Amino acid sequence: MADIENPNPAATESDSAETAPKEDAKPTMQFPEGGLRAWLVVLGGFCVSFSTFGYMNTYGVFQDYYSRHFLSDKSQSSISWIGSIQVFFLYAGGVVGGPLFDRYGARVIPVPGFMAVFAIMMTSLCTKYYQFMLAQGILGGMASGMLFAPAMTCVSHYFHRRRAAALGLTVTGSSIGGVIFPIALSRMLQNESLGFGWSVRIVGFIILATMLIAMFTLKERLPPRGGKIILLSAFRKVPYTVVILGIFFLTLGLFTPFFYLPQFAQQHGMGQDLASYLLAILNAASIFGRVLPGVIADKLGRYNTLIIKGACSGVLLLCWPAITSNASTIIFAILYGFFSGGIVSLMSPCIAQVTPHANQLGTYLGMAMTILGIAGLTGTPICGALLQSGGSFTHPAIFSGVVMLFGVLLVAVARCYQSVKLLAKV
Repeated sequence: MADIENPNPAATESDSAETAPKEDAKPTMQFPEGGLRAWLVVLGGFCVSFSTFGYMNTYGVFQDYYSRHFLSDKSQSSISWIGSIQVFFLYAGGVVGGPLFDRYGARVIPVPGFMAVFAIMMTSLCTKYYQFMLAQGILGGMASGMLFAPAMTCVSHYFHRRRAAALGLTVTGSSIGGVIFPIALSRMLQNESLGFGWSVRIVGFIILATMLIAMFTLKERLPPRGGKIILLSAFRKVPYTVVILGIFFLTLGLFTPFFYLPQFAQQHGMGQDLASYLLAILNAASIFGRVLPGVIADKLGRYNTLIIKGACSGVLLLCWPAITSNASTIIFAILYGFFSGGIVSLMSPCIAQVTPHANQLGTYLGMAMTILGIAGLTGTPICGALLQSGGSFTHPAIFSGVVMLFGVLLVAVARCYQSVKLLAKV
């Protein structure tokens, strides 16, 4: 197994030209696994996750609001492109943020941190489609992407044996943000004295506070990496390439309920007030779905746990069209939140497991997230087009479920490249 705690001394000449200097090898083999500094870094990563993924988990509220107000003349698929572009840049921004973090450390964090706040404030002033696309979709997504990969990499500098658990705690920020923001934003949007502008600006001030905490707590541990900024030789490693493809298909279907579940519920008779809480319920369940798999993965294997979580999520999506009542919709939200939550939390540990040196983590994760961004960009608009043409959620649900199960199959292949033993801890 290619693992960062055991760098391969027999690296090829081309690989050695791209890896860290020899004197950097020793720090990559020793991890604190805890301590005040390490847990402060987890807190900083939590704040970044809260402000990036957590805020984007609210897009279902924006989708519903835009379709009834500013963008009522646009199709559901067109409106969903704003959120999809945002998700794309959240992932793709890692190809900039990850390598920059490897080279310059946490000094790269303040600029995208303030960019993220600025994007939200600009969104509060928007009224037209192209304005929302520029401010919320492109600028907000790029800023988030340049933050997320460095934050995950920074946490990985301090943990190896307990990495999945530490990253699981870190990404619970996205779940907690996904609980707080939808409820708060829904309630504020219903308050006529606040309106859309001040509702969004209040969210921006909350994210400003969390960004300041992240700037003061995130601190790299390893020395900077020299050599090439982008390590294309990584794609010659079969486990790395195959696991990226697996997570790509998992991501392609992952966000469909986050975008369309409130509308699905209202179409089946649920009141608007209760439907507005569904994203909060889903994200509340994903808190446990991100912490528990991290702890389990450190004991049973990260790939093993991701396979289980992905398979359960895919099956739930295939069952989604059979749901008709309010109670079954809420149960679906709870179960999907729990099982899908582990996919986000296990993505970074699984990629780190096939990264040969710790001070290459930002680059390996950033390159992977760029590819995953294409899935985030295309998945929900495809489902929006299927919804528009078919008039029901059956086709989007089946599409999302099938692609996720195919992703599980590819992750299983990547696992077999590391160990063919069925009960091996991989």
